[in-house]
Amino acid sequence: MASDRTRTGRRIDIEFDGRYNIDVSRVDAGVLWRITAMAFRNRWRMTLGIVAALAAGFFQLFVPQFLGRAVDQAQGLLGAGISRDLAGEALMTTAMLLVATSVLRGLFAMVQNYQGESVGQIIGYDLRMAYYRQLQTLSLSWHDRVHSGELMTRGILDIEGVRLWVDTGILRCVLLSTLVVGGAILLVRIDLVLGLLALGFVPVIAVMASGARLRLRDAWLALQEELSQLTKVMEENLGGIRVVRAFASTAYEMMRYDTIAARALALSHRRIALFVRSSTRMTFIFLAAMGLVLWVGGEKAMAGEITLGQLAECLAFMAILQMPVRQIGWMINSVARASTCGGRLFNVLDLEPSIADHPDAGPLEVRDGVLRFEQVDFAYPASARDRRTLSNIEFEVGPGRTLGIVGPPGSGKSTIGQLVGRYYDVTAGRITIDGVDVRSVTLASLRRQVSIVPQQPFLFTAGIDHNVAYGDPWAGRAAIEHSAAAAQLHNYIRKLPTGYSTLVGERGVSLSGGQRQRLSIARGVLPDSAVIVFDDSTAAVDAATEQRIHEALHDLTRERAVIIIAHRLRSLLHADEIIFLEEGTIVERGSHEELLALEKRYRALWDLQASGGES
Repeated sequence: MASDRTRTGRRIDIEFDGRYNIDVSRVDAGVLWRITAMAFRNRWRMTLGIVAALAAGFFQLFVPQFLGRAVDQAQGLLGAGISRDLAGEALMTTAMLLVATSVLRGLFAMVQNYQGESVGQIIGYDLRMAYYRQLQTLSLSWHDRVHSGELMTRGILDIEGVRLWVDTGILRCVLLSTLVVGGAILLVRIDLVLGLLALGFVPVIAVMASGARLRLRDAWLALQEELSQLTKVMEENLGGIRVVRAFASTAYEMMRYDTIAARALALSHRRIALFVRSSTRMTFIFLAAMGLVLWVGGEKAMAGEITLGQLAECLAFMAILQMPVRQIGWMINSVARASTCGGRLFNVLDLEPSIADHPDAGPLEVRDGVLRFEQVDFAYPASARDRRTLSNIEFEVGPGRTLGIVGPPGSGKSTIGQLVGRYYDVTAGRITIDGVDVRSVTLASLRRQVSIVPQQPFLFTAGIDHNVAYGDPWAGRAAIEHSAAAAQLHNYIRKLPTGYSTLVGERGVSLSGGQRQRLSIARGVLPDSAVIVFDDSTAAVDAATEQRIHEALHDLTRERAVIIIAHRLRSLLHADEIIFLEEGTIVERGSHEELLALEKRYRALWDLQASGGES
């Protein structure tokens, strides 16, 4: 049995509680490189953002030069006995240059921020679409092992963490590099010793930043896992709110939610403490370096080795660097978050579905519409290797014929229906339609020819007509009403104030169990498929209504191969053949009369139900 694997062939394991075992061997740099590559698909936006960051840094480097020039001008002009008016004009000129430079720097910074946010939103959109598309294509065996709350967390919080990397990571790194490199050149030109002292904090902070990034990455990973658990609890409680209320378990569920929320809060405090401590240390080192520059520079200025303006220029440049240095902490946080969230996302996006089209697969062309199971064995991926759900299953059903499947719970009845639509692949044997193996045709064409009506219907929060037409979006109102009438639902719908436009609640909560099943039947029979499987789809319907449904469906299924999985044997009186499953094996087969004549399991079950007992 194939299982979902990464594109490199490495399987993603899942713990029993539904969490992923995150592949921490995935290199953070590789994750960040993939995110960066996604950003540079928007070439002109990223180019404009980088150019704007370079320009903003370039113009910001002029600010300390103009300030130093103003100090030297004031000292020189006033010391030379020049009138205050002339000195004021010179200083005004420098001030205007300073304002103009600041305005230009602000404009380019605005362009940088806008482009960074724009590219981040585009990446977020692309990832949401890719993630949703991936969830739609991954096999049911994978979804069986993963909690939907976990997937929701990855599709919301993790994508948000990834998209912020463009603005808070890439472009800010460009800006900081411009300031540090450009400032180093300017400071070394003034005085080599002062330049080295002013920039000596950079390598120290770089080392501290690396350690902080690793610690923050682990903190982010732990926090994301707890938030996933929190989402799971909320999703389960909202979906099962009636069960919670019915068993008066509100207090227990609140306590369970509060326990996980408290753990998430503690992890948030830990992450914030790591962030604050690393930022505080880096700021302290920066201020210590600034004090050292003031001390040494002051000595040099008093000795006449440098001017007061040059000392002011060094201090002004370090003051300008103070904000980017503070932002190093945010950049570290962004790196840690992006690498963690990106790794969690790519663990899903890199999976290859185990159920997928073969490279040479072609569309299914139905001629006779004969479905055949040939010595089919099947075992679920999560089961033990020697545990088979089905063993040596053989049958054939064609247009105008009905196959009934009965057996105790867990005997593999519903599994047969899932195998027909190739939601799982057989372990051995093969399934064919008109002699063509279903694994050799495209999934889209196969599932257009196979309709499955499940026992537990799912309804969308939409109108009744939209829920019925979900089986065939191009169906007209007449076809929708005809299917609803066959499911014995049309008369009920007509009595509603808004008829077929009536909005059903979440998952059809405004309808009874029997009404939901009948609506699901109407949806299932609407498409013109070659094979239709009713998987105990009338379990919540009374016997009289069930009989009317089967009579009404006779015309709609006259030219289709029909499989009816049922517990109530009266549902199968009209079946051409009935198979009795027990522990995944066919133990009896024949028509209703033939199976009664055998006087074995089927006869015992019939007598039990006829006397009012339950199977």
